[in-house]
Amino acid sequence: MKSRSFETIVNYVVLAFFAFSALTPILLVVHSSLSPEARGQEGWGHVGNYVKAWEQGNFSLYMKNSVVIAVIVVASSLVLSIMAGYVLGILRPPGADIIFYVFLLGIMVPSEAIVLPLYFDLRSLGMTDTIWAIALPQIAQSTAFGTFWMRSYFRAVDPAIIEAARLDGAGNTRILRSVLVPMGIPAIITQIVLTFMWTWNDFLIPLIMSPSGKMRTAPLALAFFQGQYTQGTVLLSAAAVLVALPMIILYLLLQRHFIAGMTEGAVKG
Repeated sequence: MKSRSFETIVNYVVLAFFAFSALTPILLVVHSSLSPEARGQEGWGHVGNYVKAWEQGNFSLYMKNSVVIAVIVVASSLVLSIMAGYVLGILRPPGADIIFYVFLLGIMVPSEAIVLPLYFDLRSLGMTDTIWAIALPQIAQSTAFGTFWMRSYFRAVDPAIIEAARLDGAGNTRILRSVLVPMGIPAIITQIVLTFMWTWNDFLIPLIMSPSGKMRTAPLALAFFQGQYTQGTVLLSAAAVLVALPMIILYLLLQRHFIAGMTEGAVKG
């Protein structure tokens, strides 16, 4: 019993250390964002820094672009991943393994290797500086991961559940919609959070696919804002908090399902 108590204490100490290490930079940025901007100002809690950073950085437009792109990418890749995962994980037609390995290439090939050829292809089609030039490559990448993720979930489902649904007269569409999707809410939520995070933070694709800056996203705008306010760490910190806020809100809303999906994935893996 003493040994177990000691191990528990050590585990909590280690977790507290890593939590402190991870949270300290974030808290410093938040503290800096609420500090006085001018030397003559005093006190702390200057919420107006966020308003000033929002207006000077034109983040209303760039946040709108990021939200629209993220919604398109998350929704499209989720639907495609569920359908592809069901086919490869449950139906398993001839050549399913080969198709699955093709999807894996989308995970293994980095964006840096394909973004320039893809740019010239999209430019020849007149699609650069449009929302689809940014969304479509990210949909492809997210669908590759999502297919891998959902296939793993579907393969872990008890075959007896599917057989019972078939005996009740349910077809593939009904099984997927009414049985497997409700059961896979944690896995689906996990994919939503991860896809949103990757899409929101993506820097390279919006930079290359929108050379004029017309479809500039929030993280990209933050980089340009940093170049404009290299001396203004207070406004830069406020802008960084604004850009990170949507991801934090989404995670807090979905954290229970996200943690459940990650835990189930680790146990099944």
